[in-house]
Amino acid sequence: MSAEIICVGTELLLGDILNSNSQYLAQQLAKLGIPHYYQSVVGDNPERLQQVIEIAVSRAQIIIFTGGLGPTPDDLTCETLADYFGVPLIERTDIIQDIADKFAERGRVMTDNNRKQALIPQGAEVLPNPTGTAPGIIWHPRPGLTIFTFPGVPSEMYRMWEDTAVPFLKSQGWGKEIIYSRSLKFWGIGESALAEKVAPFFDLTNPTVAPYAGKGEVRLRISAKATSQAAASDLITPIEQELKKITGLDYYGADHETLAMVVGQSLRSAGQTLSVAESCTGGGLGQMLTDVPGSSDYFWGGIISYANSVKVALLDVSPEDLDNFGAVSPIVAEQMAIGVKKRLLTTWGLSITGIAGPQGGTDTKPVGLVYIGLAGPQQQVTSVEYKFGSIRDRSFIRFISACAALDNLRRTLFTYQ
Repeated sequence: MSAEIICVGTELLLGDILNSNSQYLAQQLAKLGIPHYYQSVVGDNPERLQQVIEIAVSRAQIIIFTGGLGPTPDDLTCETLADYFGVPLIERTDIIQDIADKFAERGRVMTDNNRKQALIPQGAEVLPNPTGTAPGIIWHPRPGLTIFTFPGVPSEMYRMWEDTAVPFLKSQGWGKEIIYSRSLKFWGIGESALAEKVAPFFDLTNPTVAPYAGKGEVRLRISAKATSQAAASDLITPIEQELKKITGLDYYGADHETLAMVVGQSLRSAGQTLSVAESCTGGGLGQMLTDVPGSSDYFWGGIISYANSVKVALLDVSPEDLDNFGAVSPIVAEQMAIGVKKRLLTTWGLSITGIAGPQGGTDTKPVGLVYIGLAGPQQQVTSVEYKFGSIRDRSFIRFISACAALDNLRRTLFTYQ
């Protein structure tokens, strides 16, 4: 048995609204141990909605709809479902009364078009909506098939799912097993290279291992099915340990951990401090670091040296080197790191200088060229060159530059532990 999610609304197809409902429902199905293989998004069109229903009923036993339950003519979910299964729509007086009461509570009078929300397919049960006016349904239009409908408003859908749908599904025997996942995160290795390293693990059945790419990083998702999260974790942990051993320093964290968190943990445990000097990232690196609660324990501040004059005045970058090598060069990155470390009196100084584009690149220094400088406690200083490519947009280059700087520091800190 499996479930399928169908999200209804032309606004979703146009990208006007982020489809967070499908993500929420997918997570909730995993908690109940319900297999889930397909999702669809369809506009407010009865013919296309019927086509999606036709496909879904051929491969799923639980179909979950969100959207299309409002009072306007383009809200067609219940109407189309009734038409597809050949049953009439029945007006429920109890729903009309509930809607009227909610309008009265808000000091308003229910308009006639809201009566449309009281029409549900014959034989369906009402799925109450405690906060909004559009109820959902739980319906068994044929043996072995269960249909849920929810409004598209996320807060209403969440409440209805938790209050009614979950208890119903548990009463049908679901929830005795759960699907629990852990996401391992990697930086500095491509998806294909990582997949080649860990290829034998993709043949596992419980837990399963699957790769996917994030924003500049790669992840391995380990998923296990068991009677509890603790039992699933017991299945996942030995596989996780093997994967960490194989991938070494390319692995940096799991689940909600970020590079900034991991770097902060290393600095705190070593009793060391950090300052940053940024050019092309314009403060993005400092923001990542200060997004971590308690980062003031180890992060003392930064200098955004966007103009060369600021590099000279505040970071003691050599004007001659700026003239001879340019602001985007290894020697300037190193001087920026040394300068901020001395100015803020920290253990480490980390710098970024580069060409984020879309203008400013040349044949010898193209858009996406970035240098990361790092000055350490024994007066050592290094720089690393990255070529992120002009096919990336400005915001991506700035983001990935800040992440690369953190990763460079993370790897260096590991050798000092």
